[in-house]
Amino acid sequence: MDEKESLRVGAAVKRRRRALKLTLAVVASRCGLSVPFLSQIENERARPSTRSLQLVAGALETTAAELLAAAESARTVDVVRAEEQLHDMPTGVRPLVRGRHQLHALEFTGERDAGREFQHRNDELLFVADGAAEVEAEGRAYRLERGDTLYLSGGVRHRWRATESGTRLLVVAVAEHIEADDR
Repeated sequence: MDEKESLRVGAAVKRRRRALKLTLAVVASRCGLSVPFLSQIENERARPSTRSLQLVAGALETTAAELLAAAESARTVDVVRAEEQLHDMPTGVRPLVRGRHQLHALEFTGERDAGREFQHRNDELLFVADGAAEVEAEGRAYRLERGDTLYLSGGVRHRWRATESGTRLLVVAVAEHIEADDR
């Protein structure tokens, strides 16, 4: 790996902490760093110094080298081809992003169960690539046509259904494993 390449060590720290079933407060007390700083590291808003990473690693019963080895590269370029099947997904659902990243995106084609309600922790954007859809959010119905988008902040209960055959709806969101906030 290039020396200039940045690593997203925060995801590795968070995975390790959760695997040990530790809270941020416990890790902070073990390593002598603040809870806000540890949260910033985990959410990739701060990069720890070598010494801070060693302290965190010790609190997580591992080494800085192991955390770095488990870190993801901050630079990713990946093409997902239209014909690719990335996962075992229901018919009409296709992931648009491979792996676990801060961005989560799915393409839905065809009818969806209008009775199923969704509520996600983080923000999301619905984009109608083809056809039309109706989205019910916060007790109000929104008709979306080709090219329209609808933004939903985290926590908004919603459901949607295609209103034309051949509808393709893209849902782009902050991934569920990321704790987004209002900054």
